[in-house]
Amino acid sequence: MSRPTETITILGAGAMGSALAIPAADNGHEVRLWGTWLDDGLLDAVERGHPHPRTGIPLDPRVKTYRSGQLAEALDGATYVVLAVASDGLVDVLRKAAGHLRAEQVLAVTTKGFVRLGDRILLLPDAVTSVLHEAAPDGGPDLELVAIGGPCKANEVAARRPTAAVHASASADVTERSRDLFATEFYAVESSDDLIGVEVAAALKNVYAIALGICQGLAEHGGEPYHDLQAAAFARAVSEMVRLAGLLGGRPETVAGLAGVGDLEVTALSGRNRVYGTRIGAGETPDEALRAMQAADQTVEGVPAAKLARELVDQLIRFGALGDWSGLPLLRQIADLLGGQEPYTGVGDLAGAIARAALPVRSPAGR
Repeated sequence: MSRPTETITILGAGAMGSALAIPAADNGHEVRLWGTWLDDGLLDAVERGHPHPRTGIPLDPRVKTYRSGQLAEALDGATYVVLAVASDGLVDVLRKAAGHLRAEQVLAVTTKGFVRLGDRILLLPDAVTSVLHEAAPDGGPDLELVAIGGPCKANEVAARRPTAAVHASASADVTERSRDLFATEFYAVESSDDLIGVEVAAALKNVYAIALGICQGLAEHGGEPYHDLQAAAFARAVSEMVRLAGLLGGRPETVAGLAGVGDLEVTALSGRNRVYGTRIGAGETPDEALRAMQAADQTVEGVPAAKLARELVDQLIRFGALGDWSGLPLLRQIADLLGGQEPYTGVGDLAGAIARAALPVRSPAGR
């Protein structure tokens, strides 16, 4: 039996926000797309009927747009809210929205990363709850949360190409509702109750995609492939994501599925984090590569995620949940490289650095 039509408000008019509006509108729901104070140029384009600047796909005409000053109007009467902003804007948007959210609403999150609140590094579900309770005048509502992850490229979702996503919630009813709202013949939704596993994988895959991009850049720089090294780095990345997810309460099978392996694969094929890593492998310093991508209005979420992941691991060690860094060599290598803890000495050393982190422990020859 089909569910009644709902009102879905998407906070963030960037690539993923505008893309998710498509399957929701195809299912007959009222869809509102609210742009932050940084999204005016994007909304200008789609309101003129031009393709969305980030996806290259026109916004479905059934979707109604709202400017940053219309947040209350955009949320009024909404039954399902999607938070689709970059990790560095999440806290600001939540604080502005807190007074307009209601307990009966569901809040879904597509943002990928970790959040620093005070002296703690938090996963997104904990950060969202903390910010809402702090920002709302009455302590804020306890909303049902949904984590949206998996190998979803926004331009492909917007173009209605086959996509498989994961929607995770602690409540089976909420997960089923979320799936029914968005699932179409081209946008498939897998249900999960492992919010933590989905969120850990979503954040870390951006960091590890940088390492995989470095391997591709090394090949471009020297003209010789590094396929073996890239495959070893991929396997190491998955094992480290499983380890960290488990320490934080997530499940291995979540990382082994769409949310982890699937999302890492698609990000390594075409994501901005992979492009950033490729530039480093081809000869640019991490700072040079980041400045070039920022100049092109391209966000590289793996860079802040690497710094916060380093702090999160140190936090786990400090609290006694983890003994040391020995089981996370690739994460540490990338965090050191991007954070400047390991001086950048050029392309010649990168292959060795990635290899030392990614390859299994080797025995001396002949033994």
